[in-house]
Amino acid sequence: MAPMGIRLSPLGMAVFCLLGLGVLYHLYSGFLAGRFAFFMLSEPAAGGPEAPRGSAPAGAVDLRELLAVSVLAAVRGGQEVKRVREGNVLNAKAKGKTREGAEEQLTSGDLLSNRRMFYLLKGAFPAVQINSEERVDTADQETVSWDRSIPEDIKQKIQPKEVPAESVTVWIDPLDATQEYTEDLRQYVTTMVCVAVNGKPVIGVIHKPFSSYTAWAMVDGGSNVKARSSYNEKTPRIIVSRSHAGKVEQVARQTFGNKTVIIPAGGAGYKVLALLDVAEKNQEEADVYIHVTYIKKWDICAGNAVLRALGGHMTTLTGEEISYTGSDGNEGGLIASINMNHKALIEKLPDLEKTSHK
Repeated sequence: MAPMGIRLSPLGMAVFCLLGLGVLYHLYSGFLAGRFAFFMLSEPAAGGPEAPRGSAPAGAVDLRELLAVSVLAAVRGGQEVKRVREGNVLNAKAKGKTREGAEEQLTSGDLLSNRRMFYLLKGAFPAVQINSEERVDTADQETVSWDRSIPEDIKQKIQPKEVPAESVTVWIDPLDATQEYTEDLRQYVTTMVCVAVNGKPVIGVIHKPFSSYTAWAMVDGGSNVKARSSYNEKTPRIIVSRSHAGKVEQVARQTFGNKTVIIPAGGAGYKVLALLDVAEKNQEEADVYIHVTYIKKWDICAGNAVLRALGGHMTTLTGEEISYTGSDGNEGGLIASINMNHKALIEKLPDLEKTSHK
């Protein structure tokens, strides 16, 4: 019996229970709906692919992933370069002239390497700006996929690092030293990829197709190449372009003395490797790399990034940093060194800058 003689009717009890259930429903319906939505969004659709794990969110780029695919692109492009040369199906033709009047060559190796490298990089990172030496023919597109795997040596040395996609510019040289390629001087030939962030080179890849040697480095990250143990600052060996050797030789010997050695060579990638500890039979060694005329940024960006990552320098002949945004050319010539007094080198070579704009 209820207290004080009050009786609760069955109908009253039912109404009371219903009101209680209504309150509980309103309290928990939102919570349950949220958990259900989270569950549904967290699970892949039946039969559908899972989202890539460890990849950067939309609008961001993971530089470690970009390094991995850049190495793969340089190697894949190199395979095309080697195949064309060994098959002797270059189909070489003139594509124009340099500012100095030298004829620029274009081969099937350039074009096939460019197609393979460009579409691999573009497929992996569609939001990133890619600049290449060769024109991309949209009618000749190629589907080149990347499985997002990262080589173990890169995993061990490089940590993930995300940057905004709009801050990234990729520079491709699908075949550096084309002139030497047509002359079958294979040791000078490289394929290169460079990644610049806000105009500064941060990732460099230089691949030698005919020996399968690949150098890579990331600024504030790591590398698979290193500087040599010593360099000669008093009478340095200076590596220069084959077409400009005489011009540099005269000034260099006036500056450093008659014992200064001038090494004429082809390809900007090869010249940068000459400054490093590279265990290659056909790789010459130098202490300083100098170029005295206009040069395209896809020729030098990868080497610049590698040197920066190792503590070296590549600047214009007046010591200015080279920006890898805007125009595709560098007007100020260049001087590159590592483990040397770079500023002192620049001060010793003031006359070379006058020739760089010609």
